[in-house]
Amino acid sequence: MAQRIAVLTGDLVDSRKASDPQRLFQVLDTAIEAITVRYGGQSERYRGDGFQIALPDPTVAMPAAVLLRAALIRHSEEHQRWDARIAVAIGQDAWQPGQRVTEASGEVFVRSGQTLDTMSEGTAHLALSLVEEPNSECLALLTRFVDDLLDGWSRYSAETVYLSLWHEESQQALAKRLGISQPSVHKRLRAARWALLDDYLRYLGQRFKDDPR
Repeated sequence: MAQRIAVLTGDLVDSRKASDPQRLFQVLDTAIEAITVRYGGQSERYRGDGFQIALPDPTVAMPAAVLLRAALIRHSEEHQRWDARIAVAIGQDAWQPGQRVTEASGEVFVRSGQTLDTMSEGTAHLALSLVEEPNSECLALLTRFVDDLLDGWSRYSAETVYLSLWHEESQQALAKRLGISQPSVHKRLRAARWALLDDYLRYLGQRFKDDPR
């Protein structure tokens, strides 16, 4: 039986330039595994620095994409930024959480891969495509703004956003976790444009929840 799912297809940016590729791939694998377990999905890494994640709940698609990029950025090398291109596609598919991603070939999987191929020709690092909604330019435009926002993150901003998303706790609790003051946490989140990002993620989550087609 078909249900609405999310598929994230991505690859690392300039992975061949990493001075410590083993650590880079370890960070990627750890982040993918953590996100897959957290959201009850399935994942596969392929072609060295390529990966695909299928999630049964489309409302968590963008938080998952942001978490993955934040995990890479926060662990970046001093002189090289680690990041990934991620194409998110949402649509109906017969895929089930117990099924391997490599065994799936539905339209939502194809769309996600095609969108990533398109991204490799430009500078975008994040894209959203809705299979059942061909006229979703507004969401695509919003995602472009968010992509530009993420591109401006420092390692400190990425770390703070990652922990904020992952633990969903107060700034005071984050400060204790990071070993810094609450004003410093506030400064990092402000630099990361957290308020705008949080509004965007909540909006998409509610939209996909209210419109489950």
